[in-house]
Amino acid sequence: MSARVVVVAPVDVAARLAAALGAAGLPVEGRGPDPATVPPRGDVVVVVDVGLDDAAPVGAPPVVDTVLEAAPGAAVLAVAADVVPGQVLAALRAGASGFLCRDTDGFALADAVRRVAAGDVVFGPGIADLVLDAHGAGASAGPVVLTEREADVVRLVVDGLTARQIGVRLVLSPRTVENHVQRIQRKLGVSGRAAMVRFAIENGLA
Repeated sequence: MSARVVVVAPVDVAARLAAALGAAGLPVEGRGPDPATVPPRGDVVVVVDVGLDDAAPVGAPPVVDTVLEAAPGAAVLAVAADVVPGQVLAALRAGASGFLCRDTDGFALADAVRRVAAGDVVFGPGIADLVLDAHGAGASAGPVVLTEREADVVRLVVDGLTARQIGVRLVLSPRTVENHVQRIQRKLGVSGRAAMVRFAIENGLA
């Protein structure tokens, strides 16, 4: 993975996350609580503790927004001490490409960083289901109609599976899976897997 890794979190949390990533073979090039200091380069993966929002002044922009304003091309992996569905969805809406508990094993955390850098959407175990249960029920997808196979693909993308893993599950080639993903994105009027996941969660498609 060629992307640089930066951790935006309270000092003690940033130190723990950086140590965990380093032990898993991913050195961290910068860490600290200030999201505005992220290098403005497109090859940066920023691990962001969204708990910083709890300590922010009233009216301050969410930390994910601030990170992406400082580095619009960055990929963001959000972490938190506890999984709160509304907080997960807010991070996704702001542009995060994944969400994990911050006590995730260092190797799993490093794997998630690599996958986010590669353009995947990544959730920790059970997080996608929690968000879908909290926000998917009763939502309306409007005029969008997906085929049964497309709906299967969306559910598996929301669960964080790669094209290869989805292909194994559905007995399809990875290329066919990617074709499905691109067709679904055109139907939904979105660009990128993270946007597709946000749309699916908000509209009960998964």
